[in-house]
Amino acid sequence: MAEQYIELFGSSAQVHTDDLALITRHLSIRPGTVLDVGCGPGHLTEHLRSQDVDAAGIDLVAEFIDHARATHPDGRYELGSMHRLPVPDRSVVGILAWYSLIHVPPDDLDSVFAELRRAMAPAGLLVAGFFDGDEVAAFEHKVVTAYYWPVDELSARLRRSGFTEIERQLRPGVAEPGRRPQAAIAAIAG
Repeated sequence: MAEQYIELFGSSAQVHTDDLALITRHLSIRPGTVLDVGCGPGHLTEHLRSQDVDAAGIDLVAEFIDHARATHPDGRYELGSMHRLPVPDRSVVGILAWYSLIHVPPDDLDSVFAELRRAMAPAGLLVAGFFDGDEVAAFEHKVVTAYYWPVDELSARLRRSGFTEIERQLRPGVAEPGRRPQAAIAAIAG
């Protein structure tokens, strides 16, 4: 599925302009390293780099990392997991988790947020994109099981992990097959 995903979503030109604006607004304002956790083919890592951000991508899928390295040879891309980030404590000023948290089972989400918080410098910023839903619910995804998250519930879990929501963005699904309601939260590490 990696090749199909790269073809469909592998360019920042394929990302909604509101999403790019949210990501840029929150993750390009401070010096320091920003991790794109679950970077996929590296398109958003490269978008951040084009904004003079010291961004690095991490993903579990070797094909995505290979593509990112080949397409963006000046970037830094590493095979890795959000469950165990390959960075020291409090070492990054920002984390982008753009539709990567959707694959984390609900029972594991708090430990992932704790890991993101461990890596985050004081007042660091997290931007997360996900599918909005009325309840936490699994759905079949072409890659692996994914989950809908009510925005208020995801925000509450972030708060319990030491983050404070500073902005949210909602985009309802459209009347097309396969289009789901989308949401994003920007949060600051306390």
